[in-house]
Amino acid sequence: MGRIIAVANQKGGVGKTTTTVNLSASLVATKRKVLVVDLDPQGNATMGCGVNKHELESSVYDLLVGNQSVNDIKVHNSEVGFDVIPANGDLTAAEVELIEVEHKERRLKDALDSVSDQYDYILIDCPPSLNMLTINAFVAADGIIIPMQCEYYALEGLSALLTTIERIKDINPGLQIDGLLRTMYDPRSSLTTDVSSQLINHFGDQVYGTVIPRNIRLAEAPSYGVPVLFYDKSSRGAVAYLALAGEVNRKCKKLKKAAAAS
Repeated sequence: MGRIIAVANQKGGVGKTTTTVNLSASLVATKRKVLVVDLDPQGNATMGCGVNKHELESSVYDLLVGNQSVNDIKVHNSEVGFDVIPANGDLTAAEVELIEVEHKERRLKDALDSVSDQYDYILIDCPPSLNMLTINAFVAADGIIIPMQCEYYALEGLSALLTTIERIKDINPGLQIDGLLRTMYDPRSSLTTDVSSQLINHFGDQVYGTVIPRNIRLAEAPSYGVPVLFYDKSSRGAVAYLALAGEVNRKCKKLKKAAAAS
């Protein structure tokens, strides 16, 4: 049974899509089988995985409100080595249509349950808001990775996200925070180091040891439709996401061992 991880933060521009795409590629590099679910109507993760969102015959929209299965919709990109459930602007309509659907918050979970044993990881790129799409991701997920910049407003937004996570536990009691990921990290900034220290003091080992630096190669890679590992594998961004993949694998192994012992 694969681990389903939502990559979420209601604040935009913090590196959710960058993390979803590049962590997926790095996990594949460690010989894991990965599925990416793009749950953002902008479709940036789709494009970043080398899939053209403008040429889709079906998308995650059809998974949530239609009768299509994961296997009907998923796209395999042999260049990056993982499967993608793509998204485009059609997904904007899904939230409205889901209002009329029975068990609307469980649509994604029900779809992924049928394929979770085919993958080591399923990573869900969430939209930058706490809406019905994000709730679907949280109900489906085993864990959440929260990418965040080390800046003043990041801490304020984090409390709202944590409140939402606690509420979702009524439906999905096993949901947990896998880790907080510090992104666009600049150690020369005193605010960065101050907020980073506050995160570690408050969340302890829930904060990943790996930090994702500000890196021009990370910013350039999406325009080529590939993860940074395939664009410049020696860049600081690529090395950082490989290190993060190692942390994620170790944590997953520890969780499986604990579950087997209980």
